[in-house]
Amino acid sequence: MAINIEGRRFPIGAEFLGDNRGIHFRVWAPVHRMVQVVFSSNFSSGKPQKEIPLPLQMDQEKNGYFSAHIDALPPGVLYGFKFDGKERAFPDPASRFQPDGPVGLSRVIDPGRFKWSDSTWRGIPREGNILYEMHIGTFTQEGTWDAASGELEELSRMGITVLEILPVADFSGNFNWGYDGIFQFAPSRSYGHPDQFRHFIDKAHSLGIGVILDVVYNHFGPGRSLFEKYSPYYFSSIHKTEWGAATNFDGEFCTPVREYFLSNARYWIEEFHLDGMRIDATQQTFDDSPVNIMQEITDTVRKSAGGRSTLIVGENEPQDSSLLSKYKFDSLWNDDFHRTAMVALTGHAEAYFSDYMGTPQEFISSAKYGFLYQGQYYSWQKKTRGTPSLDLPTECFVNYLQNHDQIANTCRGIRIHHLCGPGRYRAMTALLLLGPQTPLLFQGQEFAASTPFHYFSDRDGQNVPGAVNGRKTFLSQFKSIAFVNGPIGPQPSNPEAFLSCKLNFGERISKQQYYSLHCDLINLRKNDPVFKTSGRKRIDGAVLGREIFIIRFFGLTPSIIPAIKCYPFHAA
Repeated sequence: MAINIEGRRFPIGAEFLGDNRGIHFRVWAPVHRMVQVVFSSNFSSGKPQKEIPLPLQMDQEKNGYFSAHIDALPPGVLYGFKFDGKERAFPDPASRFQPDGPVGLSRVIDPGRFKWSDSTWRGIPREGNILYEMHIGTFTQEGTWDAASGELEELSRMGITVLEILPVADFSGNFNWGYDGIFQFAPSRSYGHPDQFRHFIDKAHSLGIGVILDVVYNHFGPGRSLFEKYSPYYFSSIHKTEWGAATNFDGEFCTPVREYFLSNARYWIEEFHLDGMRIDATQQTFDDSPVNIMQEITDTVRKSAGGRSTLIVGENEPQDSSLLSKYKFDSLWNDDFHRTAMVALTGHAEAYFSDYMGTPQEFISSAKYGFLYQGQYYSWQKKTRGTPSLDLPTECFVNYLQNHDQIANTCRGIRIHHLCGPGRYRAMTALLLLGPQTPLLFQGQEFAASTPFHYFSDRDGQNVPGAVNGRKTFLSQFKSIAFVNGPIGPQPSNPEAFLSCKLNFGERISKQQYYSLHCDLINLRKNDPVFKTSGRKRIDGAVLGREIFIIRFFGLTPSIIPAIKCYPFHAA
């Protein structure tokens, strides 16, 4: 049978080619000799179909791919793949939607059905941003795209310019904090239909807010055995991550694996109009190829944007600034700022906080130079930390007081304002939001949310004890936690671990003093002629005392010199 691939855009997955042109399927399954596409009568329209196609034999290509085309079949049909004449059908690794989760079949999606209204949107600039980290499942009580869309106007009024959405790749179980995803192309069914995700982005753009997606490309979450059904070469035989087998970006038969993830990056930008990515744990993304996968991802994102400006943010624990110069990232998370701030706020300096003092000079140096460690010895890891970054613009560094990781890494998922005095919290908030680096807020931080943020992961029965023990082992590096007898916070698979994290927006009113503080500081940052234009060459600072420091911003007009005066150790 001749395969009609005219109109196909991606090398993998099921693509609806348009009315009267049917659907084209393509999958990489190099360890199998025969693959069939099977269909279900369960259509998204809910209307029963009188005739369901018989299993469709796929043509085998020379490179381990199989492909097939079927005419006159509408989008919405459920499908899966069967191997070598066996009875069970498996979902598509490049599925665009899993209405029944990883255990169910995949649904064919028509991305052209959604009508965008953002044709004039030109993307987000590199400078002048205020980032807001959001987990869709806990941001609202409903935990859906539609409910989150209802809060976008308030975020816009507050002054947020970029939403950083925690990973949405579909996962095992009913809830997950995002970093255990399996289906990279399928927005989790827990949050709604893919078109509801598109509506969320479209509305954000109408309000002047960009949206970037946190992606996890270094490993697969629980349920990765599905990919092993198709090919063991998805996983590296050389490298291992902190969470298990690494993705195979440089080993035998790595080309289709690279193609899978590069297609995914392009897919999010083109079909969802996303404005960029935050790439998780880049230090655990191993690739010894001549052209690193990180560089190919950034090139793919920018090319796919078609002229729209994009923002690519990296998380890199060793603080390797070459991601900015060599791999063309726009910015990196600045763990140094967070760590010195935590020591100043709480007085606790354990584990990876142990080499920080939280002194006035550390904050001045951070404001002027970004990273504190730029190659100096770091006694906690018994090696040098960081790379030189003295010549980098201030907007290359993303500063934060808290994020999903660092709140979940406390004993009970406790937010920072519960661990320090209100004066210190206000002082550090002012430093974060008026400082020269790009600030990031974690959802609810703006009104000192009373809700925790736990590590939660419903693994659908897959190695639940292992998740509990792994979490406890990680947290045992903190001496004040290691002695705790019993569970450290609720078990990740306990629904309460998830439900207790949902925000209460009534606290915008009941804690108005915190909410107004954040709104006023953001307004000052965005509208003051000096704060919004200051770069590193126009910043200086001085230690005024053991517990007092000042940071000076020099404007274009010499007579305008605003300053931030901080008393971080007193409840001023």
